[in-house]
Amino acid sequence: MVRKFDMGQIVWSRGVSDMVIKDKAFARFAANSLKRHSEGDWGNLSPEEEEANELALKGVSTRILSAYEAEGLPKIWIITEADKSMTTILFPEERHHV
Repeated sequence: MVRKFDMGQIVWSRGVSDMVIKDKAFARFAANSLKRHSEGDWGNLSPEEEEANELALKGVSTRILSAYEAEGLPKIWIITEADKSMTTILFPEERHHV
């Protein structure tokens, strides 16, 4: 597939970065999730969150959120800022620390 939007600078939270270094399966999962995010596959979101992402693609100034899960691995969120300057990969519990 093709990237649907500019993601800006890609950054990892400290927790995600540490886990990528330690766990190859998690590193592959995170990289695949980032690719899915860029292609408009939002993962496990509510219909309202998916609709908000689709509006963001049409020019509404709001962030783009994706949530991904894989068996045996922690859930991650990927958030692209509304101005598309930065995309952050983080664990949901880190959302107030980024």
